[in-house]
Amino acid sequence: MTVALVTGFPTSFLAVRVVRRLLEDPAMEVRLVVQETSLPRARELLGELQAGERARILIGDAAALDLGLSGAEIMALAEEVELIHHCVAATYLGVQKKTAERINVGTARETLELAELAKNLKRLVFWSTAMVAGKRKGRVLENELEPGGPFRNVVERTRMRAERMVREVRSTVPTTILRPSLVVGDSQTGEIDRLDGPYLLVLLMLNAPADLRVPLAGRGSVPLNLVPIDYVVEAGLHIASQEASLGRTFHLVDPAPPTTREVFERIAAILGKAAPRGTVPTRLATTLMRTPGLERYANVPRTFLEQLGTEVTYDDRNARALLEGSGIMCPKFEDYAETLISYVEAVHVQRRAEPVEVTVRADDLPS
Repeated sequence: MTVALVTGFPTSFLAVRVVRRLLEDPAMEVRLVVQETSLPRARELLGELQAGERARILIGDAAALDLGLSGAEIMALAEEVELIHHCVAATYLGVQKKTAERINVGTARETLELAELAKNLKRLVFWSTAMVAGKRKGRVLENELEPGGPFRNVVERTRMRAERMVREVRSTVPTTILRPSLVVGDSQTGEIDRLDGPYLLVLLMLNAPADLRVPLAGRGSVPLNLVPIDYVVEAGLHIASQEASLGRTFHLVDPAPPTTREVFERIAAILGKAAPRGTVPTRLATTLMRTPGLERYANVPRTFLEQLGTEVTYDDRNARALLEGSGIMCPKFEDYAETLISYVEAVHVQRRAEPVEVTVRADDLPS
């Protein structure tokens, strides 16, 4: 049996999908460091996966010293672990700096310390993000790290710092770094854990009047690189299983991404809404979203609008080379867009149908 540690379960959508995929191999066991507050959800998911004794929960905290485990627990884990999938990350664009530092940098540091202790470790798979390129424009290669410009948010900055830490130990720790672009839901089911990032476009159009034309932020010709979670996991695990990927970095991206305008127009067509008209600078678009008639339909953070306006291409030639012959290919956005939107509509309807909880204090009651 191969023993794998996966960080981020059950709060990370990526971690849940990685665990699900790993457990499909009967020769795989998983170890999961889970905070006590997340134990009920972790046990529920493992029950659904019918993991049985092949999945073991260790109560701890991936950002704490020794992953929040006792000395005996961390040494026992280091003795048996052969594979680490580091999936935990703070990705919410509105996250506080202190939280991003703790989750993105702190967990990477603790995981690397475990990796250095693990004498039988065959590989550390570090799930990073293509967003470590920050505001950089043009073509970004897989072996590059420095952004060449400022970052748009604290998430990008801290995830870049975490990836740099991993790169610094590649001579002593066997590593593979995976960089997905903007991750969306499952291309077959639409499943996703949180409606943010690209989903803000869907929610904006879903709630807007049919005749309201939403302006495009930045240039509509900028590529918007979206990747469904099922492709990310399948491609990432396939690449990380090969000897040729040791010590290297790979972009998990759409090799032929649609433009921002094409994405907007496709979403509008599926929802039966008016297509976007014209383009406006990002700064002005942020202001427009607060004007009467639009402010109650839009909740688009400035950082996401800046992503829409950054003309960048993520080169994935190394990833494509290792995927060749596997049959694993990134589907085109136009082929799964309707599936994603149908899922969002179903969630939207469900949330609107949920009863509103009203809390009444004792001193509010009539005497």
